[in-house]
Amino acid sequence: QVQLVESGGGLVEAGGSLRLSCAASGRIFSIYTVGWLRQAPGKEREFVAAIRWPVGSPNYADSVKGRFTVSLDDAKSTVYLQMTSLKPEDTAVYYCAVKDRFRTGGEYDYWGQGTQVTVSS
Repeated sequence: QVQLVESGGGLVEAGGSLRLSCAASGRIFSIYTVGWLRQAPGKEREFVAAIRWPVGSPNYADSVKGRFTVSLDDAKSTVYLQMTSLKPEDTAVYYCAVKDRFRTGGEYDYWGQGTQVTVSS
């Protein structure tokens, strides 16, 4: 099992920045990919960004490319999502999730509790 704890959400004005953190514990060696996903009220959950553990190699949704940066600190077992030039449409609950390299099927196997990001216009 991998446990995930997100932090760093909050209320910010449009154009502002926030940095989300996702601290992992447990079977760190089993982490293959860490993803950030978000869900806005009344909408489907959507992919935001992901990064391979521990080598890096990030990828992004088109909607956040150039504004968001995903990174990891292997020594701290933490993945970050730096969000800049935030827009009201970025408002959502943001989740980090892990794909376990030893488990087949499904996109992500472990999820954090989520952190609210609200961008005011």
